[in-house]
Amino acid sequence: MHIAAALRAWIVESVQRGCTFDSMVQSMVESGHKPGYARDVLQQVLGEGWRPIVAEVPAGERLRVPEPLEGAGATFVETPDRRVEVLAALRVPRIIVFGGVLAPEECEALCELALPRMQRARTINRDTGTPDEHVQRISDGMYFTRGEHELVARIEDRLAALMHWPVENGEGLQILRYSPGGEYQPHYDYFDPADPGSALHIRAGGNRVASLITYLRAPVEGGGTMFPDIGFEVAPVAGNAVFFAYDTPSPDSLTLHAGAPVVKGEKWIATKWVRAGAYIAPA
Repeated sequence: MHIAAALRAWIVESVQRGCTFDSMVQSMVESGHKPGYARDVLQQVLGEGWRPIVAEVPAGERLRVPEPLEGAGATFVETPDRRVEVLAALRVPRIIVFGGVLAPEECEALCELALPRMQRARTINRDTGTPDEHVQRISDGMYFTRGEHELVARIEDRLAALMHWPVENGEGLQILRYSPGGEYQPHYDYFDPADPGSALHIRAGGNRVASLITYLRAPVEGGGTMFPDIGFEVAPVAGNAVFFAYDTPSPDSLTLHAGAPVVKGEKWIATKWVRAGAYIAPA
């Protein structure tokens, strides 16, 4: 199906403004397009699994979040290309520790691909929405665009299957390196709707609803992922991962977490954040 460049641009801009699928269909119908054609065009541009964007959470409501485990007591999850072990699971907050998410050679390949593009990692300024360097976060990092490399695309497909969440709802994979003394002090991954700087990021696919941190290289000492509100710590074992979901963008989610300081060696991780809707990076 041929889609005019101007129409593609309008769809992308509408998504970034927070428009829903149905509202865009209605706009196209009012412009003279047939409803079936409008839906087909939107699905082709945005992807078959696209769902309406959730711009913010009304008071008292909860976001739908990924749920990797189909039943209580599961010991593994089958993805299309790998069996992943379940090592630990908490219900409140929803935290799951997985074993063997990535093979050793995949961990090393990601590190090697990322190395030339590493630079000082930044945090989002809560007032402006722009990335700033901050003493809270001491590490180097980079982003892969979604599917930019065969290895990245294969891992993204696996992570989407593991979380039971559409690939297109995921941000690009971020690789981080923590040297001795490197850390990420306690923080939340969601965008607080009350912060002026959050609007730009929430428009790009709804709020974040879950995080999956996969360890690529383990430090000799230190570097665990800590959840101080519940007294829980995950050891940074290469190939393993920790998943946690947050159905409300507030401290009530109990997902305050931190990357403990690395004492000896280096810690490398790959972080996948997923959104409530299809993610299109802000221009």
